[in-house]
Amino acid sequence: IVPFCGHIKGGMRPGKKILVMGIVDLNPESFGISLTCGESEDPPADVAIELKAVFTERQFVRNSCVAGEWGEEQSSIPYFPFIPDQPFRVEILCEHPRFRIFVDGHQLFDFYHRIETLSAIDTIKINGDLQLTKLG
Repeated sequence: IVPFCGHIKGGMRPGKKILVMGIVDLNPESFGISLTCGESEDPPADVAIELKAVFTERQFVRNSCVAGEWGEEQSSIPYFPFIPDQPFRVEILCEHPRFRIFVDGHQLFDFYHRIETLSAIDTIKINGDLQLTKLG
């Protein structure tokens, strides 16, 4: 069920992988996947990485929010991997200096950590125009 909020047992660490599988809605505008430090809304929890697929612009943007301040948004991708009404598989691999993002088995980009304490990244939030089929 979307929006989804779940706990990442033990937090993130190098070598840990998050798998999100789903199906894009028929007429999508956007969907987002965030890894955060807890679930707090007020004050908002730090966001280690927020991935947002924006269909109108065919962008897959990523950013982070530390101590209430959003960082510099990154948007360059070799291609837009999501298709309306089609399944997808997003893997977020945590490495020592960065997250590596794979979509349907292809590495799409890296996102260097802006939050140093990886174990504090213990929550995944998913929202937008998709149906979740599997989380792992």
